[in-house]
Amino acid sequence: MKIGIVCYPTFGGSGVVATELGIELSKRGHEIHFITYNQPVRLDLLSNNVHYHEVNVPEYPLFHYQPYELALSSKLVDMVKLHKIEILHVHYAIPHAYAAYMAKKMLQEEGVNVPIVTTLHGTDITLVGSHPFYKPAVTFSINKSDAVTAVSQSLKEDTLRLFDIKNEINVVPNFIDLEKYKVHGMPDCQRGMMAKENEKIITHISNLRPVKRVHDVISVFNNIQKEMPARLMFIGEGPEKESIEQQCRELAIADKVVFFGKSNEIDKILCFSDLFLLPSQTESFGLAALEAMASGVPVISSNSGGIPEVNIHGKSGYLSDVGDVADMTKNAIHVLKDEKRLKTFKENARIESLKFDLHTIVPKYEAIYQDTLAKFLVQ
Repeated sequence: MKIGIVCYPTFGGSGVVATELGIELSKRGHEIHFITYNQPVRLDLLSNNVHYHEVNVPEYPLFHYQPYELALSSKLVDMVKLHKIEILHVHYAIPHAYAAYMAKKMLQEEGVNVPIVTTLHGTDITLVGSHPFYKPAVTFSINKSDAVTAVSQSLKEDTLRLFDIKNEINVVPNFIDLEKYKVHGMPDCQRGMMAKENEKIITHISNLRPVKRVHDVISVFNNIQKEMPARLMFIGEGPEKESIEQQCRELAIADKVVFFGKSNEIDKILCFSDLFLLPSQTESFGLAALEAMASGVPVISSNSGGIPEVNIHGKSGYLSDVGDVADMTKNAIHVLKDEKRLKTFKENARIESLKFDLHTIVPKYEAIYQDTLAKFLVQ
């Protein structure tokens, strides 16, 4: 198949999953065309089966905000015609599904038909999409898609609750390439570079937005380090960074916290880690938790959104109510203070992650493409 993939090209979970999906599909013999405003951060190599087409948005004084949807829909029309793209897979209802539908209608005027598969990732539904200004456009975009998927059962239920959806929504969870993640004890996992032998390493990965509740990360870690030697690794950039750095100074733990910024070497950093903290207000899936589990790192998280579908309470880690720092602290110390127990949780985390291997999940998308194309040709 010739597949066009539209996504955000950033470090966020949706862009990462979309890029990894395209790369794996190309390995399975499909021709992949990424269509977005920058080359996706996880897209290292282009090949005969992987192509990137940049969406340029001209600046005009007339527009206070440049019309990305217009530029994207026009680019999609050109790319579908030029490369004979058979199906479009768009990640996010708005603006991507909305733009794809406009492209589809323009193409139909020229006798070209291309179906749209829309994957819902969360922010397009629970935060942006539910805003009254956008709700009609989101509802329209989902209902006009030829197939719709959501990355968790929780997100599917949220979508059906918030919008008047007529389309069927298939749950296809996020995935990772387990071969990229190395468990503890590998020779190249040089843990001593990050901490002393007696120190536990705690990790958090996010875009440091308020919804991630990164101040809770600091609070939990502060409580942990009072009980045992520990260091905290922060991976990511975002609007809360300055305030959590200030929080660290106020608690006099700045020397125990390392900020890595954005990184493409998450697997190497997780290799050092003993515990992962994810106290988010909401997560449609919890891809960062899954990446940690694949590295054999147990997870202490909130119980919101799709996280409980990934992090299994009492097995791969523990779940707490949002904002319950005391319970998260208790669970973290329970896991960390006994080496035998910690080893069991690490092994369980790795085992649970096997359910989300890309070799299990990607064929589900292939089946949806094939089914959608078959139905589309009958129409």
